[in-house]
Amino acid sequence: MAHRAIRFIPALGLTFATVALGGMALAQRLDTFSDPGDARAALQRAQQAARGAESRGARLEAAALAATEAAEKTARQGAALAARIQQAEAQIAAGEARIALIDDQRQRLGRRLAERREPLLRLTAALQKLARRPLALSALRPGSLRETVYLRAMLETTIPEVQTRTAALRAEIGRGRRLEAEARAALTALNASEQELDTRRERLLALESRQRIESRRASGAADREAERALALAEETRDLDTLIARLDDASALRRELADLPGPIIRPPRPRDSTVVAAGLAEATPTPAATAPPGDFQLPVIGRTVAGFGAVSAAGLVSSGLSIAPREGAQVIAPASGRVAFAGPYRGYERIVIIEHDGGWTSLVTGLARADVAVGETLLAGSPLGVAAVDSPVVTLELRRAGEPVNPLDYLS
Repeated sequence: MAHRAIRFIPALGLTFATVALGGMALAQRLDTFSDPGDARAALQRAQQAARGAESRGARLEAAALAATEAAEKTARQGAALAARIQQAEAQIAAGEARIALIDDQRQRLGRRLAERREPLLRLTAALQKLARRPLALSALRPGSLRETVYLRAMLETTIPEVQTRTAALRAEIGRGRRLEAEARAALTALNASEQELDTRRERLLALESRQRIESRRASGAADREAERALALAEETRDLDTLIARLDDASALRRELADLPGPIIRPPRPRDSTVVAAGLAEATPTPAATAPPGDFQLPVIGRTVAGFGAVSAAGLVSSGLSIAPREGAQVIAPASGRVAFAGPYRGYERIVIIEHDGGWTSLVTGLARADVAVGETLLAGSPLGVAAVDSPVVTLELRRAGEPVNPLDYLS
């Protein structure tokens, strides 16, 4: 009978083991979640971003395989790799949110176990002590045999009740073991995603190195244009003025491109019709038309300031500010031509892209810019990476120079 009182005691003495979370770096990242609701929202956001990046990467990889020109193939390969990097980043963010949720459940379960286990431990310890009294010792004491009979009768009725009450406790201990297994699986998946991210970044760096070597062969005009853009950046006082000056330069470049070429001398000059210089109908500069059809966010992360938001200093936001993970991949929000790329006062490195139809996008908050002035980009082409310390990437979209809400034009 004493053995029956001991059978369930090892279960009550089980300690709730914790999973090593992979070091202080991961623990610090998990601290960014303010509560379980924040972690669940981050998990849903990351899962959605991962699906979108995966779909975009597959589409770009298929286009790269179908491309016949080397330049186009390389550009699409770069955009596909950037999409796969963002997919890995989103999977890492999802893994961190999942681990944070599991850790929160385990902590709450641990507190409940501590509350329920204490009184049961005291009770079972007392029952175990009584049950271990030798029968021969009870026979030597007057009346102790009757007490022993009463004690065993009490144990017969008490032990099943204790076992019933500890069933819920044993079930929660089992749930704790399952949560521990889930945490270990999530940590394994997180480590795999981080390794995949490193591999894809190395492949993108190798591809970009080949692109730079190829572009140096015809970089004369591009270098001169980059110098002019940097000179404009030094002359202007703010981003609005810089974008306006770049828009003027872009309009002039379009006008020059639309000029007719040299007229070939006709075989019978006396029969030709002469048109006075300047009287020929010029092609008008197109006004802002439809927005870029492939417009997308340049980085994966949490929105910290929306379009029109008022800061503590009273400034109205003319774009969308996103807080990504440290060193996150930043991509081109749409197809276009790089009008400016480099450092600008107070904004770290920025990239300004001209799109068709009078649209312009501005991306700020880059720690490194991997594009050059005059370069033609596909939607999703790698622009650079975000900062490592508290990164914030801001996207502005302008139509004929006027800021508009980027969220209204997402594809």
